[in-house]
Amino acid sequence: MNYKGVMFDLDGTLIDTITDLATSANSVMARHGFPVHPVASYKQFVGDGIAMLTRRALPENLRDEAMVRSCTAAVLEEYTQHSKDATTAYDGIHDMLKSLMLEGCRLTVLSNKPDMLTKELIHYYFSGVRFAGVFGARDNVPRKPDPAAALEILAALGIKPEECVYLGDSKTDMQTAVAAGMYPVGALWGFRDAQELLQYGAQALIEHPVDLIGVMHTQKRV
Repeated sequence: MNYKGVMFDLDGTLIDTITDLATSANSVMARHGFPVHPVASYKQFVGDGIAMLTRRALPENLRDEAMVRSCTAAVLEEYTQHSKDATTAYDGIHDMLKSLMLEGCRLTVLSNKPDMLTKELIHYYFSGVRFAGVFGARDNVPRKPDPAAALEILAALGIKPEECVYLGDSKTDMQTAVAAGMYPVGALWGFRDAQELLQYGAQALIEHPVDLIGVMHTQKRV
C-alpha cells in the first residue's frame, strides 16, 4: 500500500446523518415559526459545523448573532437527542474499514461536528474499528477547511501529510486535504456532487467505499 493513513470526514462520508440533522433543525425552525426546509436542502447546509448549518437554515433577515447563537444551541440539543434515529453507516463502509485495518493502515476521523458528539457517533457505529484518532470541533482549534487540526493529528501519529489520504464528500473536505498536503479523494455517495469535489481539489473520485483500497494501492505518494 502506498499510504500509511487515511483521514475520514464523518457526515456524508462514513455515516448518512442528513435526515436526523434536517429533522432536528426543522424542529427548531418550526418552534420559532420560521419556514422549514426539505431534507435535500440540508445537503447544502452541512459541512461547516452546527452553527453554520443553523445560520443557513434561518431566514436571511434573521441571521443576527444573537438569533444564530440561540438557535444553534437549540439545534444542538435537539440533534444530540436524535442523532441516531435515522442515521446509518453507508453500505460498504465497514468492509472498507476492515480491509484497511488488515493492511495496517492508520485510520483517523476529523469532523466539524462537536468533538464529544463525533466521538460518541464513531463509538456507536464503529465500535469494532481501531481508529488511531477521532476528533470533532474543539474550542480554540480552527475548523475545517483550516488544516491545523488535520496537521495536529498527523503529527501525533508520526505520519507525513503526503503519506495520508483524505476521504470526504464536500468542498470543505477537499480544501482541508489540499491545504494540509494530503491526497484528496471525493466520496460520490455523500452530500455533494462530483463537480464540487473536483473544483476544490479532489484528485480521485470513488463511487463505493471499497474503491478506496484500489486508489491507495495505485496512486503514488508525492
